[in-house]
Amino acid sequence: MDETTDVRRPPQPDFSAITTEELIAYRAVENGWRASSAARALLGEPDPGAAIEWQDVALPGRVLPVRVYRPLPTGDGEATARSDLPLVVHVHGGSFVGTAVQCDWTNSHLAVGLHALVVSVEHRLVAPESPLANAADDGWDVLQHVVRHAAQWGIDPARTAVFGESCGALISALTAIRAREAGLKLRAQVLVNPAVDVTETMFDYPSMAEYAYRPTRALPQLRLFQRLAVPPGHDAGAVSPLYADDLSGLAPALVVVPTHDAVADHGRRYAERLREAGTSVRLSEYPEAQHAFLTLPGVAPQAETAQAEILAFLRAAMAK
Repeated sequence: MDETTDVRRPPQPDFSAITTEELIAYRAVENGWRASSAARALLGEPDPGAAIEWQDVALPGRVLPVRVYRPLPTGDGEATARSDLPLVVHVHGGSFVGTAVQCDWTNSHLAVGLHALVVSVEHRLVAPESPLANAADDGWDVLQHVVRHAAQWGIDPARTAVFGESCGALISALTAIRAREAGLKLRAQVLVNPAVDVTETMFDYPSMAEYAYRPTRALPQLRLFQRLAVPPGHDAGAVSPLYADDLSGLAPALVVVPTHDAVADHGRRYAERLREAGTSVRLSEYPEAQHAFLTLPGVAPQAETAQAEILAFLRAAMAK
């Protein structure tokens, strides 16, 4: 997957009436724009201290691309290919659209500031032929693969965290639950503007009503996401972390909530459930910030503050 130049962003379609063919065409052009140099005015410039590359990961029944961020050698000759870097497995937002490249600013700065390996999952996008369960499997399977091949990746498997935004935060939350069930101890989970409920109650929150159509038309996108995520015959509860039977014993969580966001109450309620279950959680709200603000440092002044908070949280969690 190559970054392109001179790509124009497509107009946003009518998500309430979009066809499968229109969705495929839209996301191809939109993701091309997000991967272009033109998008960096909004999405931010990568940290020059990080090496960034695509790698293919062989998973059961499929090969999945991941975007890898590794700190470059420092002036004192420290090698890039260390065998003990902390690991952060990241999942981008967007659900039916999106690419790891849109998070280059966040992940490259995290790799350098934390001196860690960041692996961002280019998961299967939610689509009529690909429900949310597929994307959730991608997040979990990449984590397992990298931990199992720790020496090959140059990481310390005992210092591992998950991190995601929006739908990617949902996937990361599910991954944290699966890690506990598998006996894989994570140091931390970072969930930014998480959407954690795709059941019939997904829209039954005050923030959903207040911010359904402002500052953006969120509701049609979220309704499309829900339709694609859990088609008929699929269990919405199984991919809704909010309704997990047991949230105890999970990795300490940082839940970042922009207040001007339709899913703000998803994050607030999930933080409450984690706390009620005895899992350590910090809820951090960013007044007047919008959904996806962390990926938009060019227009969202609070992105740098949130990035610094995430870095500090992970630095403390990853300390030996």
